[in-house]
Amino acid sequence: MAFLEALFQYEFLQKALWTSVMVGIICGVLGCFIILRGMALMGDAISHAVLPGVAISYMFGVNFFFGAVLTGVLTAIGIGFVSQNSRIKHDMAIGIMFTSVFAVGIIIITLMKSSADLYHILFGNVLAVRTSDMWMTLSIGLLVITLVTLFYKELLVSTFDPTMAQSYGLPNKWIHYILMVVLTMVTVASLQTVGIVLVVAMLITPAATAYLLTNRLWVMIYMAAGFGVISSVLGLYFSFTYNLASGATIVLVSAFFFAAAFFFSPSQGLLWKSFKARKNRASLS
Repeated sequence: MAFLEALFQYEFLQKALWTSVMVGIICGVLGCFIILRGMALMGDAISHAVLPGVAISYMFGVNFFFGAVLTGVLTAIGIGFVSQNSRIKHDMAIGIMFTSVFAVGIIIITLMKSSADLYHILFGNVLAVRTSDMWMTLSIGLLVITLVTLFYKELLVSTFDPTMAQSYGLPNKWIHYILMVVLTMVTVASLQTVGIVLVVAMLITPAATAYLLTNRLWVMIYMAAGFGVISSVLGLYFSFTYNLASGATIVLVSAFFFAAAFFFSPSQGLLWKSFKARKNRASLS
């Protein structure tokens, strides 16, 4: 009740709620394609690669969106360039590039006179979200939803059967890089909510939870968005009520739903599998 009263009373909490809900939706939707394409490590790489862009933006007094997107996209391009022009495999290129760029960001932060504001970028603080951050997140959310809606069939085919997609004339490489740009934008939109350190969890965990519960992509997308929203709202509630770190709380709520699906999913749940196996052995004996 106290949370609801505060929600109607304080504007900062209203902005935090709207931002959290949109982050939950866009991370859930995009996360489905990230895990189905085996790009979870790439999501982790880009979430860390935006740090130097954020730091440089703060140094020059501009919105961190521009610097973060620039370094995120350049890192994604760099990973592809290294893996395609050497014996270095893709996962190795990801590890080399994102750790190097992240280290550059840490060096820049240590050279800055004040890095207090960047603490929230690292670990998230949705209760301190600004109006400009809220509108940026809403805009990116609308863009992501529009792109997925318009190009759902292309994404479906290129995700599950790249060879067939290529035979249909779909530009698989361009689709990959466009997804990288969108992934970077979603990562930037999620910084204020869960921070760089935890953003990959919101990209992966709700989608992974939905993956355990359904075999249909469109159902998985809706379920992942739903888990993302519920996790964000409940995380915001616990964060505000018990004075906890907002990003970490949201991620832990999301992890709770994953654990529930992992153990109790009717088709993939560990306990249900164990129960069915025991039942089958009993029927055979």
